[in-house]
Amino acid sequence: MPIDWQALYAGLEASITRYDCGKQCAPLSETGDPYCCTTQHTIPVVFYDEWQYLERKTELWQRYAPQDKTRQNLVADAGAGMVAVECKGWDACEREYRSLACRTFPFYPYVNKAGEFLGLSYYWAYEERCWVISHLELVTPEYLQQFVAVYTQLFAEMPDEHAAYRQYSATARRVFSRWKRQIPLLHRNGNSYAVHPTTAALTATAPEDFGRHGPYLLEFETFEK
Repeated sequence: MPIDWQALYAGLEASITRYDCGKQCAPLSETGDPYCCTTQHTIPVVFYDEWQYLERKTELWQRYAPQDKTRQNLVADAGAGMVAVECKGWDACEREYRSLACRTFPFYPYVNKAGEFLGLSYYWAYEERCWVISHLELVTPEYLQQFVAVYTQLFAEMPDEHAAYRQYSATARRVFSRWKRQIPLLHRNGNSYAVHPTTAALTATAPEDFGRHGPYLLEFETFEK
């Protein structure tokens, strides 16, 4: 049965934080755009049937046309059933037609060795660019709950996605093990934990203790909402 993308999107409308993340990171970007809203930094991909839904509903999105060999390879790595896309830009955003990738960035569903979907962690490649990664304490409970509900539904309807994120979570454990660091986890139970990358043991940890990265090492005096 095809996924009802309109209903799925409606289930993930909560803001990640009460602040506008894009306004925090955009001044640090060479283009002046939020890092997650320009293909200079990340190329969003959507499911093929998600693309069909967006194509019918809005002109916000178009297929992404890579301009060099490196980006061609990135698009090729997106996998079967996925489409690389590009939007008109953050200042032209139609929030009701944000893709699932937009709504979840910079987070992915963390799956443990036993295959249990525990909650969310983040794509570590963006630690020094994405502001919210350095402020996990600001992630709202509503966003966490909706993220978990949407991926619970998606995994039930698309088992291959569960398998993919189980594998990705295993990769995270290998990467963090090399770094001798623990994996930050915002658990579906509402608490936060540090995941030991080798034993996978969970240690209760305050989200503000996960650390800050890059230009976010120093706390801002004020936040722009």
